[in-house]
Amino acid sequence: MKADLSDLNAFVAVARAGGFREAARASGSSASFLSEAVRRLEADLEVRLLNRTTRSVVTTEAGKGLLERLAPALTEVEAALDVVNRFRDRPAGSLRLNVPVSAARLVLPAIVPPFLAAYPDIRLEIVAEESFVDVLAAGCDAGIRYDERLEQDMIAIPIGPRHQRFATAASPAYLDRHGRPQHPSELLDHACLLGRFASGALTTPWEYERDGEVVRVEPTGPLIVRVGGATDLSVDAAIAGIGIICIFEDWLRPHFDSGALEPILEPWWQRFSGPFLYYPGRRLVPAPLRAFIDFVKASANRA
Repeated sequence: MKADLSDLNAFVAVARAGGFREAARASGSSASFLSEAVRRLEADLEVRLLNRTTRSVVTTEAGKGLLERLAPALTEVEAALDVVNRFRDRPAGSLRLNVPVSAARLVLPAIVPPFLAAYPDIRLEIVAEESFVDVLAAGCDAGIRYDERLEQDMIAIPIGPRHQRFATAASPAYLDRHGRPQHPSELLDHACLLGRFASGALTTPWEYERDGEVVRVEPTGPLIVRVGGATDLSVDAAIAGIGIICIFEDWLRPHFDSGALEPILEPWWQRFSGPFLYYPGRRLVPAPLRAFIDFVKASANRA
């Protein structure tokens, strides 16, 4: 029984992506190449690994078993082969990061351009989403998360600002019409713009703290948006005078500076620790990820 390494990689890519076209887009290969590789692997192993229909590609029981054992092994093979990059002047290869939309917008713009300029042989892919995923199962090398959502057994290093705040704001026109809250409890009398996580949970309660007093409120309002992907819509609604918004201060800062939004309840805004870059604590770290880790650490030292 024989199996070519490239055919095994093709099978893993298709199984993870759930389709040949999706795997082709993710891997940079053609769908026909991947299809032929999987057919060749099935012929070599004399067992069907994927059930194919016009709508989907699903692993068989044999395919599931192979994927569970094969994916970690191939990851280690890739990491081992990447060791040779340490002998190059410039690390090369692909790096895939899973990050929340807030990090893609507020943290990475200051890091990604200079990193890519310093390492032109590295191809960086950013997967931005709010759902909590296993970065390895999602085919990513590392992720960015906040402290309370870090997975166990992962190495974590600070990335981006070490302290952030949730800011509450509304348009001056809205506040002129409805008044300016002086205490968080007064938000219950206002139209508030809410978010919903991929899990289905709302971004409530809104929590405030001042001089040791903690206040949690459950506001309501005319608009609920999906956290991350539709957050800009809630910002636009706040600017248009529809209601009060509460999100990352850095997300709203340009609108504070322009006067489109007015901060409210600022003495009550809560601070929280900034995000972390996290990755598996394995011995062989792929060269592109190692370069990114070192770049992030050096950037933090310069800040």
